[in-house]
Amino acid sequence: MTNPGSGNSHGNPEQQAASEQSIQATSFRYTPQLAAEIEQRWQKRWKEEGTFNAPNPTGDLSEPGLQLPAERMFIQDMFPYPSGVGLHVGHPLGYIATDVFARFHRMKGANVLHTLGYDAFGLPAEQYAVQTGTHPRTTTMANIDNMERQLGRLGLGHDKRRSVATTDTDFYRWTQWIFLQIYNSWFDPEADEGRGKARPIAELEDKLAAEREDWAELSAAERQEIIDEYRLVYRSNSMVNWCPGLGTVLANEEVTADGRSERGNFPVFRKNLQQWMMRITAYSDRLIDDLEYLDWPEKVKSMQRNWIGRSRGAEVNFTSDATGDQITVFTTRPDTLFGATYMVLAPEHELVDSLVAAAAEDAYAGVDEHWTNGKATPAEAVEAYRAAIAAKSDLERQENKEKTGVYLGVTATNPVNGAQVPVFIADYVLMGYGTGAIMAVPAHDERDFEFATEFGLDIKQVVAPAEGEAAADESGQLTEAFTDGGVAVNSANAEGLDINGLGIDEAKARTIEWLEGHGAGQGKIQYKLRDWLFARQRYWGEPFPIVYDEDGVAHALPEEMLPIELPEVEDYKPVSFDPDDKDSAPQPPLAKASEWVNVELDLGDGPKMYRRDTNVMPQWAGSSWYQLRYIDPTNDDALVDIENERYWVGPREGRPSGGVDLYVGGVEHAVLHLLYSRFWHKVLFDLGHVSSFEPYHRLFNQGYIQAYAYTDSRGVYIPAEEVVERDGAFFWTDGEGQEQEVFQEYGKMGKSLKNAVSPDDICDNFGADTLRVYEMAMGPLDTSRPWATKDVVGAQRFLQRAWRLVVDEATGHYAVTNAQLTDDDQRALHRTIAGVHEDYAELRDNTAVAKLIEYVNYLTKAYSNEGTPRAAVEPLVMMLAPVAPHIAEEMWAILGNDGGVAYQSFPTWEERWLKDDTIELPVQVMGKLRGRITVAADASREDIESAALAEPNVASHIEGKTVAKIIVVPGKMVNVVAK
Repeated sequence: MTNPGSGNSHGNPEQQAASEQSIQATSFRYTPQLAAEIEQRWQKRWKEEGTFNAPNPTGDLSEPGLQLPAERMFIQDMFPYPSGVGLHVGHPLGYIATDVFARFHRMKGANVLHTLGYDAFGLPAEQYAVQTGTHPRTTTMANIDNMERQLGRLGLGHDKRRSVATTDTDFYRWTQWIFLQIYNSWFDPEADEGRGKARPIAELEDKLAAEREDWAELSAAERQEIIDEYRLVYRSNSMVNWCPGLGTVLANEEVTADGRSERGNFPVFRKNLQQWMMRITAYSDRLIDDLEYLDWPEKVKSMQRNWIGRSRGAEVNFTSDATGDQITVFTTRPDTLFGATYMVLAPEHELVDSLVAAAAEDAYAGVDEHWTNGKATPAEAVEAYRAAIAAKSDLERQENKEKTGVYLGVTATNPVNGAQVPVFIADYVLMGYGTGAIMAVPAHDERDFEFATEFGLDIKQVVAPAEGEAAADESGQLTEAFTDGGVAVNSANAEGLDINGLGIDEAKARTIEWLEGHGAGQGKIQYKLRDWLFARQRYWGEPFPIVYDEDGVAHALPEEMLPIELPEVEDYKPVSFDPDDKDSAPQPPLAKASEWVNVELDLGDGPKMYRRDTNVMPQWAGSSWYQLRYIDPTNDDALVDIENERYWVGPREGRPSGGVDLYVGGVEHAVLHLLYSRFWHKVLFDLGHVSSFEPYHRLFNQGYIQAYAYTDSRGVYIPAEEVVERDGAFFWTDGEGQEQEVFQEYGKMGKSLKNAVSPDDICDNFGADTLRVYEMAMGPLDTSRPWATKDVVGAQRFLQRAWRLVVDEATGHYAVTNAQLTDDDQRALHRTIAGVHEDYAELRDNTAVAKLIEYVNYLTKAYSNEGTPRAAVEPLVMMLAPVAPHIAEEMWAILGNDGGVAYQSFPTWEERWLKDDTIELPVQVMGKLRGRITVAADASREDIESAALAEPNVASHIEGKTVAKIIVVPGKMVNVVAK
């Protein structure tokens, strides 16, 4: 139905004739069939013309001679994983929203970079490969093709030239390259005025050679061992979360509190393995401090701050009474030291065995059996306890509500008061945080209080409320931990430390000063964040660009050898092992590819045999930097050309950090992907590869589309589309024709709840533009909202009404006139433009759609018996274009406009039409409403008072009375006081 009429000539006979000749349809109603024809045709045209291609300043994607717009906008969706089950209508929510935002900013004159790639390495494809023998690439590419098809129907304005998949070798070549940059770097804490930054390892070698007198005498292997201690990537023997069901190691964040894998719900075991680690902890301060530069939800910033867990406190030395060893603890509350009544070590703490060995033979004599776990000696108790908690993940140990532990049979001396306190081990204390030992202050810590209550230990209050009293029983014993602020009590010694009556901050400072002066401790900053476990025992992932020589020494491969491609393997199962055998270790599937693993290379000192690393990188690797490849996807010479990077994400006025203009995705990635990508980006910034020091400037977390789900009497989910409602109850007919009542619940849409709705079905039955409008109109983008297919028809009817304002459904001709707009038309139009403009800019698409519906309804009513003025309709089409682009393009063309609507300037408004000429004011007499008056919006006080007194009903109520005063609240009301 596209009208090929020339130019923007409006309403001339030649244009009308051209419109008549171009219309081939037999029906001109906006039906799903017509919508599908329009959508397919415009999508084809956009693809052929490269409508959404965004030019770069330089390189393959530049357009020589083109003056790039000063305004540019990089809009990005979080990397989707190409699932085999396809999309449901909840998946495109964010993609549609970013497309609306992108289209709006194109119409505002910006050069907009908007594309979508795929986070295509992952466990589901590998698990399917293990089960069926199908190569993960085959499955992954089929899933990408299906997702491309489904998303393609929505008309998303992506620059397809920039799309990438992490599984593309020319993509993961650069992932491997980034790994080498990090591996060949060290963190200098003194650089950048004490903020610290990454520097090349070569500079560290020069530094060590200048500082160490023995450097020249050290062998190459000895030097290498020293240097490896500084690298930002290093190998570590550590306890890891091994998941046999998934055949890989998992990060702590990927294990549930129940000790099972977040994906697949498989059991997870603790295993000591040598793994690649990334020293993300070196960036802890910068990762926290630089949050201030970001336009992110405060909730996400708080989650990152809490995850990094920067704590200022003190390291305090308790002395073992059995061995004389110093047991160092880190505490954020040194002011509570006088309340430390026992100590707890992590079961893995290095001093546990020596303390147990030093315990007296009768250490358990007369001791509560609860302390000994029913064992005769500390050694037996510790051995049994360690075995019992061996399979627990760190998260499970922290979340465990039941407090367990065993007494080591020894005591330690509290340095501030000389008290001898019993020493325990317990699984709620971890080696990963602080020193792996705590001083327990049960009066002021909930977990310590629970443990002390369970084990009958002393609870000594050393902080009291500034006013009032803490909760206590009749004997004065605290009934719960008092964790609020207050003042120190019961906190003084004879050696010059008295903090009684002091607030927390002053008490902490005084205590630290005393500890340092007496050699009993020192002020300290500590972090919860652990280094990033960066290796997986999988096949389907990025191979490491690392080989090992015959002595097991790691060698980074030179850049010219990249990419290191995945080899073919006979099967994708990991080499089996016994998780209970401490000498048995899991081997990845790549270990089976012996010809690939054992390779002859010349790394500068002649051909030698080496062994490749058989682990692969975690799925987070490719998603930690993909925004940079979107910028320069065809560059074979660099990760990203710095000129292109500076143009799209470099620092700008008011935004020193740089970064993507808008990043939309779920809040579930707050402390994994977002933290990892910030770390990688900062290393690349330090090394001079990018000009921005943050990857994403503005972050927006969209909500979810939820839906009703149904369970039968067994609690089994049944397909939601098969349920019928009758008299307020819900029924389902099983495969044997038996009807039964089922029960409704509300949850996230998805496969597991059998309540997914396919976008294909909605597009087939209503059209893609209707789906887009409905999803944007459902509610605020950052909240979850319920899906109801029956309500989609409302969005369809809105588009049909808008269509009829342009198209005469009887003839297919355009139905507009050249009539002048009335004042009411001008007010309705300009208020709509101003409101929709603001809403689109602030991602309030639901209220933008509401304003467009209101405007369409106004025009439909005002011009029900005649054609709508073109001056009222064309701005409507342009405002509709971001949210319903196909129908808008069609209407724009039918109106005789060339060039499409995508790059038309978004309509502007005049302030004078945003104000009312007249206003209505309620008039009260002695506080009771007696009438209403209509006055000019800029009426003087005297005119308002005169109009109020002249109102007939008001006049009758003051007849015979004296008006004492008239109160005028501008724009609100009038109150007449009469006696």
